[in-house]
Amino acid sequence: MATVELTTANFDEVTERDGIVLLDFWADWCGPCKRFAPVYERSSDKHPDIVFGKVDTEAQQELGAKFNISSIPTVMAIRDGVIVFAQPGALPESALENLIEQVQQLDMDDVRKKLAEHGHKH
Repeated sequence: MATVELTTANFDEVTERDGIVLLDFWADWCGPCKRFAPVYERSSDKHPDIVFGKVDTEAQQELGAKFNISSIPTVMAIRDGVIVFAQPGALPESALENLIEQVQQLDMDDVRKKLAEHGHKH
């Protein structure tokens, strides 16, 4: 599955569904973003069950601000509507695959329980 361009119009609809959504916050002027793009694209082909979203931080400044994105690229992983990972920096392909594996193995009941204990809302 190819990557999906996310905007303020479709962001909530895409990220609040069940399953895994990966996000790549990027911009056209960002060299590391351009180098990371083919890695991200290849990974999206390997994992058709995962939504691979891209957020252009120039065009979608509201979304960048909402998540305090200060450095790009930033990779974020959302599972069942819960942000489970966010880190700036282009990931090598092996690290991206490792991240996907870890997100797939999460026990979401446990994650939600821990969030509740720390006073976070779902």
